[in-house]
Amino acid sequence: MQELFLKRLTALVATLMVAVFFSSSLMAANKESSAAELASLLRSYETYQADFIQIVVSENGNNVQETRGSLKAKRPGLFYWETRAPLSQFIASNGETVEVYDPDLEQVTVHNLDDQVQTTPALLLSGEVDNLEETYRVSGRKISDDTREFTLEPKSEDSLFVSLRLTFFKDELQEMRMQDSLSQLSVLSFDHIRLNEAVETSAFSLEYPEGTDVIRDEG
Repeated sequence: MQELFLKRLTALVATLMVAVFFSSSLMAANKESSAAELASLLRSYETYQADFIQIVVSENGNNVQETRGSLKAKRPGLFYWETRAPLSQFIASNGETVEVYDPDLEQVTVHNLDDQVQTTPALLLSGEVDNLEETYRVSGRKISDDTREFTLEPKSEDSLFVSLRLTFFKDELQEMRMQDSLSQLSVLSFDHIRLNEAVETSAFSLEYPEGTDVIRDEG
């Protein structure tokens, strides 16, 4: 059960990344707001590639799990996420659907991206949000000349997460910290970041063995 929960949390964070890179709603915020400042950083991201370490920390401060993997993102809406053993998982989006492949379960789950927006509050920067500041409390601060930090807190009490913090160093997204409603903290630290390098569209598709169960979530 613990492993299943962690895989679901990983998928939640990955779909959040889809929203972070390919939302247009954030661009519509007031130019004087922290949300607009964040948008100005993300607007130039045509492609983003990185390796990552994801650490889940429990309420009492203990590390629950550490996973490593890599991701690729490309406008408009292409996304690929891979975590390595022992929690192997592969996630890809073509801008319309999100596929989650779990090799241990020999199963692929396919979600419509619109359905994910409606059912997963972690998709906080989705195209369904007309005005970010109506849904989230957005704050930002300058830590140094090169480092900026933004915190987003959902106004809805039904959200699955309490806060999300994005940290940028020299305009590159370096870290994400998501506090969930169970007081667990998921920390993603990015390394070997490559911005705006050419990435073939074929890099954003999943490959899985014949006979793998494919489950379509119709929402």
